[in-house]
Amino acid sequence: MNKKIINKLCIIGVGLIGGSLARALKKAGVVGEVVGSGRDVSHLEKAKALGVIDHFETDILLAVKDCDMVVVAVPLGAMQSVFEKIAPVITNDMILTDVGSAKGSVVKAAQAAFNVIPETLVPAHPIAGTEKSGVEASFAELYENRRLIITPLETTSKNAISKVRAMWQACGADIIETTIEHHDEVLAATSHLPHMLAFSLVDTLAKMDAKNEIFYFAAGGFRDFTRIASSDPDMWRDICLANGDALVEMIKKFSDDLQLLSNAIEQNDSAYLEETFTRAKKARDEFCED
Repeated sequence: MNKKIINKLCIIGVGLIGGSLARALKKAGVVGEVVGSGRDVSHLEKAKALGVIDHFETDILLAVKDCDMVVVAVPLGAMQSVFEKIAPVITNDMILTDVGSAKGSVVKAAQAAFNVIPETLVPAHPIAGTEKSGVEASFAELYENRRLIITPLETTSKNAISKVRAMWQACGADIIETTIEHHDEVLAATSHLPHMLAFSLVDTLAKMDAKNEIFYFAAGGFRDFTRIASSDPDMWRDICLANGDALVEMIKKFSDDLQLLSNAIEQNDSAYLEETFTRAKKARDEFCED
């Protein structure tokens, strides 16, 4: 029988990410009671009916009461509001963590809400997800063999870090620890920029007169590349604003390289094209397994 890592877990925002976390911990047998919280009662009722949570509370203060682990899985734009609501009941026995993809934004929200950031706050980010959203899209295997990044502050409790590590390891995740700044720079390049490209490409094509024909003849490569354009618009709006500085730098860099590619095509510079494509293929083959 597995030892319980968490006695009472509260997940604020029971969607794909929060719901999959609850499912994984239940499957591993390392969590006791799971409480869900959010504004949409029908959504929480669905989560309970699916067995993702044991019960729910729309009042966040009641939801987090007596919990030893609280996971905030709301859009980045709502993070400060959630922190402010739970600030009066945060204790040294309550570990607080999140799943946001821009850690600088989360820390700023915590600073504004708590004034003094709790030692039990462990900023974290699972590098996992799909283009689908909602608790009905959640599944227990989402985090297996996926990376989970922890970006603790200098004041973060070692015990809190250890507990959050253990929670995600129980889900099958590979834990990596880094700084907030490094996390946000890397994610701007590897996650946030690709989403911007997918959203922008689909939007450009959708505004063309021949859009129906364009999408009708779209092949597998187009579908694979643009799959992430089906992601939650509200969530990605918040991510853009939360990690704006790093993302804008990446967009500028990519725009410069794209202009060089356009120039090469216009000038029939086959050598530049071949060098670029060969370099890209080598990098993709070397660093990506699939």
